[in-house]
Amino acid sequence: MTATLGATPTIVLVGHGMVGQRFLEALAERGLTATHRVVVLCEEPRPAYDRVALTSYFSGKTPEDLSMTDMAFIEEHGIELYIGDPAETVDRDARKVTARSGQVFEYDVLVLATGSYPFVPPVPNKDATGCFVYRTIEDLLAIEEYAKTRARVGAVVGGGLLGLEAAGALKGLGIESHIVEFAPRLMPVQVDDGGGAALLRTIEEMGLSVHTGVGTQEIVVGEDGAVTGMKLSDGSELATDMVVFSAGVRPRDQLARDCGLTVGERGGITVDEQCRTVSDPHVFAIGECALAADGRVYGLVAPGYEQAETAA
Repeated sequence: MTATLGATPTIVLVGHGMVGQRFLEALAERGLTATHRVVVLCEEPRPAYDRVALTSYFSGKTPEDLSMTDMAFIEEHGIELYIGDPAETVDRDARKVTARSGQVFEYDVLVLATGSYPFVPPVPNKDATGCFVYRTIEDLLAIEEYAKTRARVGAVVGGGLLGLEAAGALKGLGIESHIVEFAPRLMPVQVDDGGGAALLRTIEEMGLSVHTGVGTQEIVVGEDGAVTGMKLSDGSELATDMVVFSAGVRPRDQLARDCGLTVGERGGITVDEQCRTVSDPHVFAIGECALAADGRVYGLVAPGYEQAETAA
């Protein structure tokens, strides 16, 4: 990574998830935190944590246990970390980023590590009280509170790995748990029919109810606007007090779109082999928001770490 403008070149990192944190560590390893001003704009109300192990929160781990950020590291390397203050706009001509707080940061190099967002099927009442996604620690805290105080039955939309984890978490919170999967088997990308049948038996032995081959048509709500059930594509209705959507993720590339960076047809900020955007030599993208040079968006953390190393 090179930067040429200003007495002290500035690197602005947008996003502080697992890949963003690895990028900071790579900068430090290369001695770049000593020669550059490094600004980090973090949307969440807490610094980077282990999202892969998110479900372990329901096994007794605390948010602090999941943290990947040593604040001593941040202070030692003079990194300016702004928690709960995401980037709102990017002016590429002026090379400026405006944060939600109104602060404006000039940059020599901008690195986008905005990750992905949960896909929620466009069904009626998807935003009703009692509907959740399963993505952040804050999501889990909200799910836990609702399950303990307002729900006796919960349904997870999506039968992939994360959906199964979410359903298990609901069961662990003491409520009846259902999984609704549009495909004919659970984890349809990872397992074949035989594996799906074996997995189904295991899941049902855990006390979870599985509904495959059906889609969610509508979230049913009561007079108070809270979830009371789901209408499914086979005409049946499932009574439930809460719904957790776990139907996959999409690259979080809206900031890039808004400032005119090239994105892929199916999403993702288009980058070259060096993780530099094809639109602007001063802007990089890494992690789940990036459409790599091989035409893929990588949803796993290991390729994201490699991209962080490359960009640094």
